This record gives sequence, structure tokens and C-alpha cells, in this order.
Amino acid sequence: MLYELRIYTILPGRIEAIRKRFSEHTFGIFDRLGMQVCDFWEDLEAQPKLYYTMSYVSMEERTRQWEAFSQDEEWNEVKRQSEQDGKIVERVEQIFMKHADYFNSKIGRN
Repeated sequence: MLYELRIYTILPGRIEAIRKRFSEHTFGIFDRLGMQVCDFWEDLEAQPKLYYTMSYVSMEERTRQWEAFSQDEEWNEVKRQSEQDGKIVERVEQIFMKHADYFNSKIGRN
């Protein structure tokens, strides 16, 4: 299993716009496309950042899913409408990870 940590740095004054876009649209589009969000966080220290993890069977699946997402008509319309007052996301960082077998065995995870 492959995991991706995505870190979004949000432009000043646009945190409510990204919250609304995710809660009202993006999560539903992810679900429709079979994209699995494992967990989702906001920065505790009030930095304009979101953090979330996604899981995939392989890098090929990840690439296929994100290509489908980027070409999705609903997503592109939502993005266009949500950015009428300006861009929302300044930067997206991606970190790819796998579980460390030696850690899982120590805490009894399967």
C-alpha cells in the first residue's frame, strides 16, 4: 500500500474558501472517483495549511486517479467558481510513504 501526505499552503484570507470547497465538493468528487482519503487535518497553530493522507494500491493507481480528477468536469467547474475571487492554494507539497513493517509489528497493527 502506498500513502501520500498532501500539504496545502493556503493564500492569506482564503482558508474559508478551501474549507467550503473540500466540504461541499472535493470529498464527494474524490469518493465518486474511488479516491481514498485516510485522514484530514488543519494546522493547530493557525497557519493557513491543510494536511491530508490518501492511500493507493500502487503509484500507477495514484497517477490514474489524479489524472481522472484533474480532467473531471465537475471538479473543473467547482475550481473555476471557487476561485472567482482569486486563487486559494499557494502551494501543494506531496510526500509518498509506506508503512514501516518494524513499527507495525511492535504495536500489533495488521
